[in-house]
Amino acid sequence: MDIHRIDDYRWRVEPFGQMRVPGIVYTSAGMLDQLREEQALNQVANVATLPGIVKASLAMPDIHWGYGFPIGGVAAFDWNSGIVSPGGVGYDINCGVRLAATDLDYEDIRDRKRELVDALYRHVPSGVGSTGSVKLSAKEEKNVLRMGSRWAVQNGFGTDDDLAHTEDGGCLAHADPEQVSERALERGKQQLGTLGSGNHFVEVGVVEEIFLPDTAAAFGLREGQVTVLLHTGSRGLGYQICDDFLALLSKHVLTLGIQLPDRQLACAYIQSEEGRRYLGAMACAANYAWANRQILLHRCREVFEETLAIGPRDLNMRLVYDVCHNMAKKEEHMVDGRRQWLCVHRKGATRAFGPGQRAVSEAYREVGQPILIPGDMGTASYVLVGTQRAMEETFGSTCHGAGRVLSRKAAMRKAKGRSIARELEDQGILVRWTGRSTLAEEMPEAYKNVSEVVDVVHGAGISRKVARLRPLVVVKG
Repeated sequence: MDIHRIDDYRWRVEPFGQMRVPGIVYTSAGMLDQLREEQALNQVANVATLPGIVKASLAMPDIHWGYGFPIGGVAAFDWNSGIVSPGGVGYDINCGVRLAATDLDYEDIRDRKRELVDALYRHVPSGVGSTGSVKLSAKEEKNVLRMGSRWAVQNGFGTDDDLAHTEDGGCLAHADPEQVSERALERGKQQLGTLGSGNHFVEVGVVEEIFLPDTAAAFGLREGQVTVLLHTGSRGLGYQICDDFLALLSKHVLTLGIQLPDRQLACAYIQSEEGRRYLGAMACAANYAWANRQILLHRCREVFEETLAIGPRDLNMRLVYDVCHNMAKKEEHMVDGRRQWLCVHRKGATRAFGPGQRAVSEAYREVGQPILIPGDMGTASYVLVGTQRAMEETFGSTCHGAGRVLSRKAAMRKAKGRSIARELEDQGILVRWTGRSTLAEEMPEAYKNVSEVVDVVHGAGISRKVARLRPLVVVKG
């Protein structure tokens, strides 16, 4: 593989074999050395062979190996002649992050952190197969799949203002519940309003540093302010939809004459019946995930008010923004000087639309879309803003987190004999978790340095740093 340095933050994988376009990798020299030892760069090249791909197969600095497509990968396909691939979306469809700001200062919760973490752990169902307090009939579940966050708000979990601060208003209109299997519906029936497991979390933090004061003010953020960061997705329903369509499209792709370098790249043409069916089912999972995060945010509001014995007005917990990962979306972008409709796959990547884009919530249209980059639970998380350069280079995309550097097994080996919870508490971070191995798998050393990852996208100009958040209290799935 021939890789050329473009500048300090961009590297080009020259086309070889069946590649239709080059690969462009956003990373630093140090992280690239580590990346060469993994299979993720080969996955960038594999994606570049797929029909209808436009400009380049892109990788963000949090790239690591994934199913078919790398996690941290972005690829856009022509809407009329290109393909859509479940492997390019991922198993946790619309896994995403939402950030809420409050009117509290750090001093207001400094001595209440233990009460808060215990209350959040009690009231936010977490762990593999956890079930929530929201029980759905078959009819209501399909309403959730059609309406997304709007269903949650109409049922008392939040406000219209939350919808206005959610990507796409918390709903994809082309959701088609008739494409969702009975098995997926059954898995989704009991899990609405649950956190899940693995890297999903609720994190109470404090704004530690502001980099862009005017943009931070537009987002309603200030130093010393208490925030809530929430990360989860479409739970078993989304996983099952991905699994169902991988099985379907693995057979379907054999009829298309497409030479796949990896069978995990199973796909269908967007304009085919199979492609439309997948997009309809994927949108259902996306809407379920938005409703799930909306309900959990509402639970967090209730926990804060009850634990701190304050009213909604004093707390004023308001949604700053909700961003998606693991989605394939129809978007119009400039390609070689002309506007073109594309299916943009962002797998472990975040939309990063710049100022003036109509798709950005009206409150932020003038400054650009908020971007939320959670780190590991021991260091920091970041708020960034989208840029015009991202629109020109990456189809309006950027990284989605720190990105794993250790496999789960390797992390467990490294954690053996240590108390990760005590190490975090020594840093002033209280953590509660469900799974026996969760804390070891998610230990801070399992992830890349989030500040180094963020510095790459900031330096490359595809997003800009707005604020850094320091974790105080974490509930892991």
